[in-house]
Amino acid sequence: MNVAKDAMGLGLRVLNRFAGLKAVDKLGLRKPAEKAIFGASRAGFATVGAASRVFKSTQKLVQPARLTQRSGDGLFDLTPSEEQEMLRDSCRSFADEQLRPAALAADTACAATPELLASASELGIHLLGLPESLGGAGQERSAMTSVLVAEALAHGDLSLAVACLAPSAVSNALVLWGDSEQQSAYLPAFAGEKSPAAALAIQEPSALFDPFKLSVKARRTPDGYVLDGVKSLVPRAAQAELFIVAAHLEGRGPALFIVESSTAGLSIQAEPAMGLRAAATGRVVLDNVVLANRALLGNGSADIYATCISLARVGWCAVAVGTAQAALDYLVPYVNERVAFGEPISHRQAVAFTVANAAIEIEGMRLLTYRAASRAEQSKSFFEETALARRLCADKGMQIGSDAVQLLGGHGFVKEHPAERWYRDLRAVGFIEGVLLV
Repeated sequence: MNVAKDAMGLGLRVLNRFAGLKAVDKLGLRKPAEKAIFGASRAGFATVGAASRVFKSTQKLVQPARLTQRSGDGLFDLTPSEEQEMLRDSCRSFADEQLRPAALAADTACAATPELLASASELGIHLLGLPESLGGAGQERSAMTSVLVAEALAHGDLSLAVACLAPSAVSNALVLWGDSEQQSAYLPAFAGEKSPAAALAIQEPSALFDPFKLSVKARRTPDGYVLDGVKSLVPRAAQAELFIVAAHLEGRGPALFIVESSTAGLSIQAEPAMGLRAAATGRVVLDNVVLANRALLGNGSADIYATCISLARVGWCAVAVGTAQAALDYLVPYVNERVAFGEPISHRQAVAFTVANAAIEIEGMRLLTYRAASRAEQSKSFFEETALARRLCADKGMQIGSDAVQLLGGHGFVKEHPAERWYRDLRAVGFIEGVLLV
């Protein structure tokens, strides 16, 4: 993947946000000053939406601000650029040094600490998808960069990676499909020092959920729309100040709506799940929520909605690859050091073949995910590639998580080792929709 050097939009102002990471000491950045601490549990809450800031236009846009779209050169080359490698390595260091040590406490508390989320925000990842004209650092749209970032963060912990990346899904959607009025109202906040918590809410609490057959309904009114229904597994739901909600628009089909958390009729319910616990998932209940006409994103286009679903699935493939790689990296030294019957268990064919198969499958998962992301950023059709990547990542990711628990034996069943948490998180890849957006 050959991308121009300016594609990442990385100036010194973004690189300086990686302060506290050992991997970037060569850049003259300081080491971490503090570690994340244990936070109080958020399980059991039932409340109205988070006290939202007042979103208002700080500048008038004549037309929507978009990142330039990369054109393909006909070559199949997925080699990261120098800037992408630097960003990936910095995110990987942050994940290993800060996310991994905090993961168990966050999983137990069903929430990440504010300090950890603030540190993640300082990375400046969300600025990469914002045009420079709106205070961001982006020049050229790159789904591949988003995939590399998501994969690197998930190497530390999948749930915490989701918590860190959830707001970027909303800002990315606004950059891609928002009109000038919507961008003026909401995007400047994401470029500020304290960007808002936000979430892309697609999933619903129904068996065999189909994102193209939504239960949340949107009906027209003379002044706008009214939404009714329930969204589930929404990350950081209690903290979020802004949502993009998928609903079935009468007479049109699935569409995306911008909903501020302070809107009357919106409330949050706790929904701790088997996995993704550190992402503080909750339900967003929409009871006769009245929205203005400007709340409809992308004019309710069916093509935009389908693209949104596919871009989200690519994002989930990326975190699956990162977490599966973390499991493999944990397994290799364990099976080489664990001695049974006088020799390392890696000397047993069953163990060695299981580890080798995991390595093979991860490379396949990564290649398909990169292929889908590369085509997406070149404005080529990527739906088939996304479907293949998702199927492989869902099946093999879960299998790798299960094998990690199995090879660790009794250690795989206890929380002292991260394998059981990785297994629980990887199960989400096969069914969850939305949340991420590359």
